[in-house]
Amino acid sequence: MNLFKKLGIKPGRAICYSGFRKGQNPGGVYPSYDEIKEDLLILQGHWKYLRLFDCDQHAETVLEVISKEKLDFQLMLSAYITAEMNNFNCPWNGGVYSEERLEINRVHNQNSINRLIELANQYPEIVFSLSVGNEACVEWTDHYVPQSKVLDYVKQVKSQTRQPVTFCENYVPWLVKLDKLAEEVDFISIHTYPVWEYKHISESLDYTKENYDSVAKKYPNKPVIITEAGWATNSNGRGINPENVNEEYQNVYFQNLMQWAEKENILTFFFEAFDEYWKGSPEPLEPEKHWGLFKIDRTPKLAARQLIRQKTKNK
Repeated sequence: MNLFKKLGIKPGRAICYSGFRKGQNPGGVYPSYDEIKEDLLILQGHWKYLRLFDCDQHAETVLEVISKEKLDFQLMLSAYITAEMNNFNCPWNGGVYSEERLEINRVHNQNSINRLIELANQYPEIVFSLSVGNEACVEWTDHYVPQSKVLDYVKQVKSQTRQPVTFCENYVPWLVKLDKLAEEVDFISIHTYPVWEYKHISESLDYTKENYDSVAKKYPNKPVIITEAGWATNSNGRGINPENVNEEYQNVYFQNLMQWAEKENILTFFFEAFDEYWKGSPEPLEPEKHWGLFKIDRTPKLAARQLIRQKTKNK
């Protein structure tokens, strides 16, 4: 089922956006109005839809910039929900918390949901859809929230906003355990990362198609979109073979993915716009830091240079 048709929105390219630069991070120093304006002017004309990860100070500034500068973007706004249960399956040093910490998280999550509702109603002309969380049900997450609680958050947001509501998750949980949640959301949002699953670039698009088709086939009466799909450009070997990541491979995956998504009219958010150095370990080649189409200093990598060149040529 086509989300563009269901929502009455125009087809367009989509990208995940987080504007944190060197020395900035969520809960610490946030990007300024002028920094976010600079970012959005870089992205404008190349992408129509942006996905944000939390309804925090960063999101508030993004909404303010788009509104005041009259920029042509539509946003998927999200609440980032943190652990409400321990997850002993988390493969790294995380996922297990004290009961006191879990209770603090539950209060935080409810406050985030409340803020999501407020911002959605404050900016209905900019916010076109809402997500109540990100990768909180997959088996390896360090911020596990049970399906029943996510379902409750979906119902709260649906009852108090006009925008369609979703939950962003890796494709696997949608196949094995999120049936009740799938019934309640207005559309299903999946994440697919062939390179994290040790696929070579030659296998990447077919693997993404398999991931997408498996979920779409299971839920034929629900629109399914991709809210994260990307290719890193560096790795220190943690989870990703360094030989499988570089700017050339990212460009191949980006071009192939966008061509397929546009042909099939599947709203697909590429991950992501800019590198984020605050993520992962302190090691410079940590793969979490290197998913952007633009480097941390905002210079374009190969895929972005190709896109800019093509846009200039078509003018």
